[in-house]
Formats: sequence, C-alpha cells, structure tokens
Amino acid sequence: MTPTITAFERSPDGGKGLARDTRVRWALEEVGQPYEVRLVSFRAMKEPAHLALNPFGQIPTYEEGDLGLFETGAIVFHIAERHAGLLPDDANARARAITWMFAALSSVEPPILELVTARILEGDKPWSAQRMPLVEDRIRTRLGQLSRHLGDADWLDGAFSAGDLMMVSVLLRVKASGMLDPNLSAYVARGEARSAYKRAFDAQLAVNTGKQLTG
Repeated sequence: MTPTITAFERSPDGGKGLARDTRVRWALEEVGQPYEVRLVSFRAMKEPAHLALNPFGQIPTYEEGDLGLFETGAIVFHIAERHAGLLPDDANARARAITWMFAALSSVEPPILELVTARILEGDKPWSAQRMPLVEDRIRTRLGQLSRHLGDADWLDGAFSAGDLMMVSVLLRVKASGMLDPNLSAYVARGEARSAYKRAFDAQLAVNTGKQLTG
C-alpha cells in the first residue's frame, strides 16, 4: 500500500529542505518506497480533519491503510522498521542507530530550536541581546560533543542509518549559521550528497515552485 504524507502547501522556508516532511521524504527515498503527498494550508492544519491525524496541528503526518502517525521520529522509525536500509541487522548496532535517532531529536535539536525561537519570536525583547549568547553557547556545547564522537568517521556508528538521517536533518537548521565546525560540515555534506536526500529535497522544493513531484 502506498503511504500518504502531508506537507505544507507553501513551506515557510521556501523549499530549503528544513520543513520536517523532508525528513520523511528522505527516509522513504532511502528505502525505495513510493509515496503520495497531500498538501495542507496553515488554515487546514488547524481544522478537525487534520487535527484527527495530528492533535498539535503540525506536519507531516503519515497514513498507510488504517495506520495514522505523526512526529517525524516516530514516522521515520516506522519506515526503518518496515523496510531494509535504515537500520542494521545486528541487534546491538540496530539499538545504537535508534539511540542516535533519539539523540538527534532530544539532545541536539532542542537548543537549535530554542535559537530559532529566540531570533524570530523574541528578537525584539529588551533582554534578547543578553540571552542570545547563552542560547548559542548551549548549541556549541552540543555540537562540540557530537563532533568529538564522530571523529574522522563518515557516519555516527558504522554504516549510514536512520540515526544519521535524523542527525543530518537537525544539523541542516544551523548549516548557514557558521556554527558547524569543518568536521560536522563535512558530515552534513555527506548526507546531502546521498541520492535519496537529493530526491527528497527536490520534491519538497518542487512544491514551492509549483511543480509538485511524488516519490
């Protein structure tokens, strides 16, 4: 059965691949699973039909038969479990790959999202100038820890996995900030160079240029 995901009718990032549907598209492309896309407006995201799929009124959602999922981590994990290519066969390596999925979303992404909030929603506050360095320091601490673990390896734990997919997706949010050291910049570039990522990026970009593609 061909799954259906939801995506922004018009992404706030203008098609730069930062909207979270790109992560799901990438996972589907990695495992060779065709998919369909249903575009939703910001208004539709807050209406009952979409809230029945995601009670927080966000994208993406994932529908496959009578299964409905939300949250990119859960969706990518489901895809990785159902299809070969994103999780190792070895039980211990598999567990470590899943750990890196959680690390991307729980340890690395939160301070990065805090920076987005500080800049966009709180940039005009009188205390913003004092808070910003603290937020940036928290990100640099996490990035330094991640870079030291990665070392000179191509991927976080052996071969590319769903853990790398999620981590690269998170790091893309700070790619333009200059906060990634050369090691992590090269790591992100390796992720972007994957043909599956390129197809996912192009599909998300096509929505914003009026030339929607499907996987």
